Amino acid sequence: MATIDTPVKTSGHDSETPRTRAPRARGGHRLWVKIVVTLLLVVEIYPLVWMFLSSLKSNDDYLNNSTWSLPTTWEWGNYTEAWTTGNIGLYVQNSLLAVVPALALMLLLGTAAGFALQIMVWKGRGLTLLVFLAGMMVPPQMILLPLFTVYFQTGLSGTLWPLILTYTGTGLPLTVFMMATYYRSVPRELFEAATIDGAGILRAFWTISVPLVRNALLTVGLVQFFFIWNDLLIALTFTNDQDLRTIQVGLLNFTGDFGATQYGPLFAAICINVFGTLLIYLFLNQKVMKGLTSGAVKG
Repeated sequence: MATIDTPVKTSGHDSETPRTRAPRARGGHRLWVKIVVTLLLVVEIYPLVWMFLSSLKSNDDYLNNSTWSLPTTWEWGNYTEAWTTGNIGLYVQNSLLAVVPALALMLLLGTAAGFALQIMVWKGRGLTLLVFLAGMMVPPQMILLPLFTVYFQTGLSGTLWPLILTYTGTGLPLTVFMMATYYRSVPRELFEAATIDGAGILRAFWTISVPLVRNALLTVGLVQFFFIWNDLLIALTFTNDQDLRTIQVGLLNFTGDFGATQYGPLFAAICINVFGTLLIYLFLNQKVMKGLTSGAVKG
């Protein structure tokens, strides 16, 4: 006996296909991502805004008003006082004179060591790399007193050479390890072809390897620059002269007798320090990202 099929009624919820539900799911996911990104931006940007507004306050604002209040008078002269009376200009100059030579030596020696450990073939290179890695485990606090004695006996005290040599020595193990890691992604066929064409070790290093790892050099240099620039312990230990202090040590000068602090010039000096390094990072941001990923995958 023949029967007639009748259509089965479905609810509105069951008639919704996966294609219609997918855009809603993606839309909700994007909303949560936007909320999280917004919160992260607030967490990152708000302290910078608060620090800048604090640099424009007077001492009366700090003593009589709330910490989160806006300046009653905009004291732009705090920057002038920080630069002249606070000698921030001199401290920035000393920091550059100590950081730039140390960074140049660190990158030169670290790149050459990474090239020798990964590209060149010689007996004992694995053990040598382990020695460099062991140097990363030595706390800087343990070597300050012996280094201070050595610098004093050799007559280097009273100059910036103790800072340059100490920064180079303490940053070299990490630099060698990172550059050796980047050299692993460089194709060995390039150096084999250069050797067949008659290129020596020095020419292969300067004309082939260095251009290939320039993004890695920039990344490692920027990371080490921030480490050295923000150092306080080493600079405070080896700078016994007021005219040789770096910017991090110079910030201590804004605390006067009996703990009296000039908050306006102090925050102005901090802004000069922080925003200067922040501009450097923002300018080199894309190069840093390329350098971070260049050694991740072996070519």
